[in-house]
Amino acid sequence: MEFKERKLKGVFEITLNPIRDHRGFFMRSYDVKEFEAHGIHREWKQENHSKSIHTGVVRGMHFQLPPHSETKMIRCIAGAVWDVFVDLRLGSPTFGQWDAVELTPENGKQVYIPRGFGHGFCTLKPNSEVVYKVDNFYNKEAERGILWSDPDIGIDWPLNGVEPTLSDKDKNNLTLAQFVEEYKGIEL
Repeated sequence: MEFKERKLKGVFEITLNPIRDHRGFFMRSYDVKEFEAHGIHREWKQENHSKSIHTGVVRGMHFQLPPHSETKMIRCIAGAVWDVFVDLRLGSPTFGQWDAVELTPENGKQVYIPRGFGHGFCTLKPNSEVVYKVDNFYNKEAERGILWSDPDIGIDWPLNGVEPTLSDKDKNNLTLAQFVEEYKGIEL
């Protein structure tokens, strides 16, 4: 496994190294010792799996309020997604900034996102599947979201002329300004 910290402190792009032969491949997607060595081992509480059948499905930007905040580790196991994360940590020097990593089964990447970030993705291919671990239990009352298209954040979604497919909930998420007015930021 190769660990590369991204421009937003605490986020890691992790490249998996499959061992390939004529049968296919074998790889570790998690190793406690490797993650402890990088200071990012967590006790995972849930593993979730989503499938999006169309190109241009946008899910996000989701997060949970403390004490239900979640660290996430995301991997694409079919298709391709553009995985996006926005820093919502109170007092962070990169508050309101975003970054993204393309995740595909072929590139063997996964992304580790600590608590205090909004998270979402856009499907780049039909029938894209994402598996992600979280280190806290889902709490419906603590669930919130930032508007995927907020111009104050300026995420450059790779929709390439495709009309995005969104849930009604994601169409009506808070803008960053509304989030700041109501919560200031996510205190960790």
